Order: sequence, then C-alpha cells, then structure tokens
Amino acid sequence: MSLSRRKFLSFALGGGAALAAGGLGWRRFADSSVTRTAWALGSDVSMTVLGLPTGPAERALDAAFAELETVEQVMSLYRPNSQLCRLNRDRALERPHPYLVEVLAMAEQTARRSEGAFDITVQPLWELFAACRNQARLPTDAEIADARACVDWRAVEVFDENIRLQAPATAITLNGIAQGFAADRAIAALREHGVEHALVNAGEVGCLGKKPNGSDWTVGVQHPREPDAYVSLVELRGRSLATSGDYETTFSADFSKHHIFDPRTGQSPTELASVSIAAPTAMQADALSTTAMVLGPDRTLALIETLVDVDALLVLKDGRTIHTQGFRQSEKRYNG
Repeated sequence: MSLSRRKFLSFALGGGAALAAGGLGWRRFADSSVTRTAWALGSDVSMTVLGLPTGPAERALDAAFAELETVEQVMSLYRPNSQLCRLNRDRALERPHPYLVEVLAMAEQTARRSEGAFDITVQPLWELFAACRNQARLPTDAEIADARACVDWRAVEVFDENIRLQAPATAITLNGIAQGFAADRAIAALREHGVEHALVNAGEVGCLGKKPNGSDWTVGVQHPREPDAYVSLVELRGRSLATSGDYETTFSADFSKHHIFDPRTGQSPTELASVSIAAPTAMQADALSTTAMVLGPDRTLALIETLVDVDALLVLKDGRTIHTQGFRQSEKRYNG
C-alpha cells in the first residue's frame, strides 16, 4: 500500500500522536524546531533543526545553506564559471577546490569497485539524448556509439593541485554524487554550530540525532510510478538515504530511456525502476544508488555484501521489491 506524500512531514517529525505520547519534554523539543526551504542544487531543499533557540538555529541553517552554495559554485553544470564547467571546457583545472577533489576521489573509488558501472564521464550521452529530445526523436545507434566512445572514467586524472581530462571529448557530470556530498556538507555545518537533531533533504537525505518522539528519523522512498506516493518508509538509524530512479528525467513514455546510462552500452539499464540506498554518508548513498541502477539486482546485492553498514531497497520494473536485511522499513507505511 503506497503512502501519500502529504503524510511525509507527519512521519518525519514524529506525528501528533507520537508527540503527545512523548511527554512535555519532547513537546518542548519539537516546538523549538526551525525549518527552512530554499531553491538549491536544482530543486527545493529543506532543512529542519530541532532543540535550539531560533537565533542559533537560524545561524546554523545559514551556514548549512552556504555550504550548498559552495558546492554549486564548484560542481554545477549550469553555472558557466563553476569549476566543473571550466574543467569540461578547458580540459584542465589548476588549484581545484578540495571539495571537487574529494568528490572525484569517491567517484573513482566507486567506479573501480563497480567495474565501471558508475562513470561520471557519461555527460556526452546525456547531451546527446537531451539534444534529440528537443528534436522529438531518440538518438540513432550510430550517434549513441559515437557518444559512448567519449565515455571512460579512467580518462579523469585527479591530483590535489590539478585535474586533467586525458581524452579530448570527455565531459564530466557529478549529478550522481554531488547532491549527496552537499547533504553531507550541510549536516557537517549544522553539527559545527551545535545542532544535535536535524533532518536535511537536499535531494538526498541526511540526519542528526533523533526525531521529536525520540525514535529514529523516518523518511519516505518515492514510488517510481505514483508521483504522489511513497513505496516505503525507512528508519535511517543515523544513516543517509539516496534514491535513483528511471522516472526522474525520462526520454521515453515507457521509462525505458532515462537519465541514467550504462557506460558499456550507452543505453539506460533495463531491470530496475528505482534503487534506494542507506549508507553512512549521503555521498556514498548517492553514488551507490546510481551504480545499482546500472548493475541490476543480482550484482547490486553482491556489492552491498562487501560494504559496511550499507543497505538497499530495489524496485523492479514490474513493481516487485527486494531489500537487504538491514534496510529497516517502518511498519507505519501500512497505516496510510
């Protein structure tokens, strides 16, 4: 049974009944919440801080949103002067921001671990499909082959002092990892400003502490075929959550062509409608959710077994779900 998105805030913050049961101390804790929503990273971003007076909470949120702005200045594909755009344009970048070096290091690690299933150099495929969508058509096999020839994560050479693209047509996208990194940076900023309890939704979800009723933060997993519903509610237990799906940006009505590409074929992977990953950091969860879409269920489950404190919820194209043992789903999902 799917759950309406309208119920998400109630479950995320604990719900009225749960607050009442929590006693006066927890009610005061909840009443001190401060929430801010703003446009960042290409979507609405929301952060809720609990347990601090309004002034300190607002200053903590200022710092957290400033971190998101820094990530955009460094990694956006839509700001011509971002470091990522300059790297794609000039083939080299001197004195890169440490954030960019950190994200590229995680991207390389994930590419190696997944045998190339995660590849940040698929940007030529995205550009091809986007251009063809503007022409109301799909790319030809020959066009896809030409774009795929530019895709190779090993062509990115990263050092603290410079970054270079070794192949002339290679271009990078960080859309499968940067949002997670941004959520991590926001959480770090909140923690540095004395926040002990918070929920951050920057496209990928991170948390601190507990929700108002003293239990773990509970967040919804978007249903891949019902835009106003969740397929499950998940208890984070201090971890972060990221979801990738075939519904986010589509190039065909049947969801067979979308924004996630298999670097080996140049086409979208065919087995999964969505993947949600719970992991110690949002960046890891973000990268792994994209990776899993390419790997498919069997290889994803094998990969998850090699990782520490990482769990997955897989939604197949036919609507069936598979989840690892540690992916804790709240029973509240059946009370919608």
